[in-house]
Amino acid sequence: MPLNPDWQDIAARLVLTVLAGALIGLNREARGHSAGFRTTILVGLAAALTMVQANILLGVGGKNPDSFASMDVLRFPLGVLTGVGFIGGGAILRRGNLVSGVTTAATLWVMTAIGLAFGGGQYGLGAAGTLLTLLTLLVLKWIDVRIPRDHRAELDVACKDAKAHDLPEIVKPLGYRARLVGLERRQDRHDPVFSFEIRWTRPDRSGPPTDLLSLIDQHAEITKFQLVREPMH
Repeated sequence: MPLNPDWQDIAARLVLTVLAGALIGLNREARGHSAGFRTTILVGLAAALTMVQANILLGVGGKNPDSFASMDVLRFPLGVLTGVGFIGGGAILRRGNLVSGVTTAATLWVMTAIGLAFGGGQYGLGAAGTLLTLLTLLVLKWIDVRIPRDHRAELDVACKDAKAHDLPEIVKPLGYRARLVGLERRQDRHDPVFSFEIRWTRPDRSGPPTDLLSLIDQHAEITKFQLVREPMH
């Protein structure tokens, strides 16, 4: 970093940061995420402004022989990275075992690093970070939805005892695994309600298990079906 950047250099850093934030923010905005176009730009711009300020103050930092105080200007960008953690924490939502917003929080974090790079005058590093971030969000998303994943759901059905015991074998040809986990008799129903844990492995792009529900509906009355995400460790 030059100790005394001119205004043309500072303007270039800020413009490139805004451009990078706009490109990344458009991707998040198009998918309806909470931290979209404006938020991503503002996070990157805040990081760039902080790094520019640190760059300008480098010329007056340090400890003079007749001084009793010193200034560590590189604490500015470290403080920005810490502050973005609070914003990222607000973007993460948890409903029971379902967790969302982790990618959005990570996007804000990497946008901060890109802003710090541009703000420090490392144009190549900032451009590389922007390109790799867009590659991850756009291209790798296509791969991510095609990776087979383990899924789990809770299923309650009302049926005769014999049909309930046959359910694991009924769904097995479709690639589903059913395990009986509970039995409940309700006053408003003549038949008992059986609770099953359903597991299967499919890519996310395959969508909800409509084939499973259609098959079970032919043999029993479905009273509850709830997708469950494994708890994060």
